[in-house]
Amino acid sequence: MNRFTSLSSLCLSERDTDLPVALGDGGRKNWGAFTDDVAKLASVLKASPEQKWALAFEDSYLFATAFFACAHAGKSLVLPGNLQTGALTELSIHFDAILHDSRVATPVGTTSVSLPLSDTQSTFDLKLEAFDWLALTLYTSGSSGEPKAIEKSLFQIQEELNQLEAQWGAKLEGAHIQSTVSHQHIYGLLFRLLWPLSAGRTFQCHDLVYPEQVVVKADEQTTLISSPALLKRMIEPASGQYRAIFSSGGPLPISAAHSSQSCLGALPIEVYGSTETGGIGFRQQSTETTAWQLFSGIRAQLDNVGCLQLLSPYIDPDHWYQTADLCELYDNHTFLLKGRADRVVKIEEKRVSLPEIEQRLCQSNWITDAASILHQQDERQIIVAAVVLSAEGEKMLAETGAGKFKLMLRQSLREWLEPIAIPRQWRFVDAIPQNSQGKRQRQAIEALFNRTQ
Repeated sequence: MNRFTSLSSLCLSERDTDLPVALGDGGRKNWGAFTDDVAKLASVLKASPEQKWALAFEDSYLFATAFFACAHAGKSLVLPGNLQTGALTELSIHFDAILHDSRVATPVGTTSVSLPLSDTQSTFDLKLEAFDWLALTLYTSGSSGEPKAIEKSLFQIQEELNQLEAQWGAKLEGAHIQSTVSHQHIYGLLFRLLWPLSAGRTFQCHDLVYPEQVVVKADEQTTLISSPALLKRMIEPASGQYRAIFSSGGPLPISAAHSSQSCLGALPIEVYGSTETGGIGFRQQSTETTAWQLFSGIRAQLDNVGCLQLLSPYIDPDHWYQTADLCELYDNHTFLLKGRADRVVKIEEKRVSLPEIEQRLCQSNWITDAASILHQQDERQIIVAAVVLSAEGEKMLAETGAGKFKLMLRQSLREWLEPIAIPRQWRFVDAIPQNSQGKRQRQAIEALFNRTQ
């Protein structure tokens, strides 16, 4: 067993050089090769005048190499949330140079270094520098608008890794890590990459993209790092079962939680948090009212409108952080999430909860997912809804026609909602628009209702 090691001393730890680090198309990468690769790149970066380096990789092993090489060379790290060339070009004013793999096309005119390096590169002796206090900037793509920069110290990252290992390290001992989420975002960075590296667990170099791939990889020696976007699509039972499944990035419907348990052999451990806050709490959703449990070391209270406030070592341990998440606190350790305050809207002086509309819609056997928004129609505002139909819902739509089916949907909501909250317009879609982080794209949903019928 390999002892859990801090990020700052990881590449200096005396691990077996044959210890597997990552598995990919090119075979197995071991510990000796990893530390050599980090040293080679750190030598190149140390000699470079550029200070702020963006990391843009599809390959997680090469990303890890770049991450630790930058840290040991005293460089600042920038993590774009989107690897498309246009997005990287737009963001290029915020970094001096870019490290990338062959799958990523870099902006024209930007200083870049492609990995892997050739074998002729020189190495230098890795040393402990001001590793814990180096700047790490993550860019979240959000639901709309400009990418948002979130600053993190590696000290804050380390605090969160310590918590993850204390909470679940024993459960995951010896497990191999598969993932459907990118290391370019905080959840994937921690769960699929830095935590396995620190604990000596192997990880896969590339994402699983399709449910069929997730099914094939299920076995007792594997842990899956995933998101609601993929887990909601699980319908085919696997021949094996995962050691554990983690989900983050948005609320996981209870139907998806139970479907994951049925198909993949494990009830997902949901992690609630954000890039800004880090992890806040976790749960395994056996019922719709299963409480969330705060991570150790985090204190919570509610403001005067019922929104959660946090005192957390992953943000600022000396100041309370204000969220827009409506909550009910059961005690000092457990709570219930009730949606976001910025998704409670006023129509004709009445408060309408968009999350409640979505929840009520998803209670129907005809609907598997739903998104409701406030939409401007001429001179007034109305509630509209985009829904994903189940097989039963598609059959009913075909049998009754769109007009009658929409009336039936409205009728089903009257038991729960006031008339003003019942959607006036509907769109039937294959999937709710979302970005690579699994967050819903407000502008894309709005565009569904701006099109000419």
